[in-house]
Amino acid sequence: MAAAAMRQRQEQEASCKATEDHRSDFDAAKPPPFRIGDVRAAVPAHCWRKSPLRSLSYVARDVVVVAALAAAAWWVDSPAVWPLYWAVQGTMFWALFVLGHDCGHGSFSDSGTLNSVVGHLLHTFILVPYNGWRISHRTHHQNHGHIEKDESWHPITERLYQKLEARTKKLRFSVPFPLLAFPVYLWYRSPGKTGSHFNPSSGLFTPKERLDVIISTTCWFTMIGLLIGMACVFGPVPVLKLYGVPYVVFVMWLDLVTYLHHHGHDDLPWYRGEEWSYLRGGLTTVDRDYGWINNIHHDIGTHVIHHLFPQIPHYHLVEATKAASPVLGRYYRVPEKSGPLPVHLASVLLKSLRVDHFVSDVGDVVFYQTDPSLSGDNWTGTDKHK
Repeated sequence: MAAAAMRQRQEQEASCKATEDHRSDFDAAKPPPFRIGDVRAAVPAHCWRKSPLRSLSYVARDVVVVAALAAAAWWVDSPAVWPLYWAVQGTMFWALFVLGHDCGHGSFSDSGTLNSVVGHLLHTFILVPYNGWRISHRTHHQNHGHIEKDESWHPITERLYQKLEARTKKLRFSVPFPLLAFPVYLWYRSPGKTGSHFNPSSGLFTPKERLDVIISTTCWFTMIGLLIGMACVFGPVPVLKLYGVPYVVFVMWLDLVTYLHHHGHDDLPWYRGEEWSYLRGGLTTVDRDYGWINNIHHDIGTHVIHHLFPQIPHYHLVEATKAASPVLGRYYRVPEKSGPLPVHLASVLLKSLRVDHFVSDVGDVVFYQTDPSLSGDNWTGTDKHK
């Protein structure tokens, strides 16, 4: 029975892929020839299982590395060492964020209490309001690819874009400013939306979620108080060197990775109305290869399967992606292979910031358009997909 079921599933996967691959007019904006249930069935059963001990082992590993890096940098205290420390420690802060992110999805363990405790500890340490962010991130996953309802790096409509001041447009699409957006987003959200991740009365949250937000906001301010206290005791410069600069590097990692999950390909559609579905929205996400960083930041670059099935633990994402890719066919964009460090993504980011500026106010399937005054080349303000 099991062998027959497996054979049938493989035949279905091959049929889906063949149907899609032989379409000479392949268009990523068209509904895929498979259902989300087909993708789910391709993922091995063990990929859904969560191991609290395994998850906690990653936390222990990262915490030990963070502590060791800080102790080593403080002991050596050399101008030649501090820049290296900032880069590596900021990357480790980002790794801690990803583990807290897994807690927010419930992919860390089946225990809501364990997820909440670990998530609060990890995210509070790096100045992220755990519950406030967890709830808005859930909204992002539930509406990924939807122009109006998405919550993370969603596009600006042309009407709203034209209302922005020229300076705001320039800053929004000029490095390094987009890579420093996360703290601003936590306090003010994105253009065209109001609310704060710290305010329990924000429209981001339901009345039942307000206590959760109060708890996380209290934790956040407690961490701020601890940092101020340490600055008073040890001086602001040591705190800045040990914590402040790595925090900025962490923010840049977060903005870079999350931006490139949803940008950097000409064939990434955005949806409105009945054209949107959970599956079609999830297929607009992009996997990225980060070389050595893949293991450090817990394979968060393996993002398509994560968006479709956020319950899968990070340590099963690569295997789940390999199993599901025959079903996804060309709707899965194979990431460009990275060297030891993902320097190739710099050009992807710069090109996207040069051409991905706004989407049309009309149409249920749209693509990014370009403001020629910002592009610096021969792009026009037309739909790039046409």
